[in-house]
Amino acid sequence: MSKDQAIGGAILAVCIIVAIGYAFLVIVPDWITGALNLQMSANDARLYAVLVPVFIAFIAILLIGAWIGWTMATTPPPKPIEEITTEIEEKKEEPKAEETTTTSTTSASEKKKKNGP
Repeated sequence: MSKDQAIGGAILAVCIIVAIGYAFLVIVPDWITGALNLQMSANDARLYAVLVPVFIAFIAILLIGAWIGWTMATTPPPKPIEEITTEIEEKKEEPKAEETTTTSTTSASEKKKKNGP
């Protein structure tokens, strides 16, 4: 078993244990509060069982939104499409200009060889 598979198995086991514990806390809170020796009523335990995950999820969504906003605010805008297409066209034209230059110099040197000095 690889390291990634072991980590995946551990995550799976923890998630199943937490899910079962959460289900018991919502369905029969007296068992959990009695086992943990908590001094709260069953209704309070159910209330916290719902409030805590909702609070964590809400904060997580707000943090993701803040991260997206920060990324958008600090990223420079992209180049306009016209500039990009102009650059691409210039790059395509450059090799053609170099090819004609090398061909014309080759032709001139070949002519000199044929005609002599």
